[in-house]
Amino acid sequence: MTSSGITIIPRATPVADVEDGNQGDTDTIPTPIVIIDQDSDLDATVVEITFGDRLGALLDTMNALKNLGLNVVKANVFLDSSGKHNKFCITKADTGRKVEDPEDLEAIRLTIINNLIQYHPESSSQLALGAAFGLVPPKEEVDVDIATHLTISNDGPERSLLYVETVDRPGLLVDIVKIITDINISVESGEFDTEGLLAKAKFHVNYKGKAIIRPLQQVISNSLRYFLTRPSTEESSF
Repeated sequence: MTSSGITIIPRATPVADVEDGNQGDTDTIPTPIVIIDQDSDLDATVVEITFGDRLGALLDTMNALKNLGLNVVKANVFLDSSGKHNKFCITKADTGRKVEDPEDLEAIRLTIINNLIQYHPESSSQLALGAAFGLVPPKEEVDVDIATHLTISNDGPERSLLYVETVDRPGLLVDIVKIITDINISVESGEFDTEGLLAKAKFHVNYKGKAIIRPLQQVISNSLRYFLTRPSTEESSF
């Protein structure tokens, strides 16, 4: 991490071995899923990684997280019909507390995805970030206008639940939180999921300790939709 923002993670290079797991012989590549969960544990950030049944113990991923100044305080694995789920509880090494800063959370997400692509190159074509970090970009681009969905609903008298679904890209978590906080909305907690080409986020938000009233919900929705669906333009073009 640097003071100016998120560390740029280098493009993954091909490797012969997978990270303590099995490459798998099937031609069907599963959808990679990375979940950053701030809700389920009061004292730690919970990270869950799924890629069918192809993941091993992810020791290199845990070491990469330690290099970000984090401690993996608990890890477990469980199986269900969607595959093998590797779950870590992470805290900051210097404070022992859960990770709160959006830039740190985004660095965790990008580090995990980069490691996934490095040890499982076949995942690159299944991830929007494969175009940035991987060897094989996605075969088709998702229409951001069609893929973007926003909803805000009350979650009691003191907070609301904001749901965002859109095409994934580097820095997306930080950008969404910045847009929200720039209009004086407080973000209490949430969950940010990377599911293949899409990002799905849930945030508990409030305005001055109260649920978001409908006119302000519309402002939030309009601001996010404008930012998420506008064409990207290089600053040097102005």
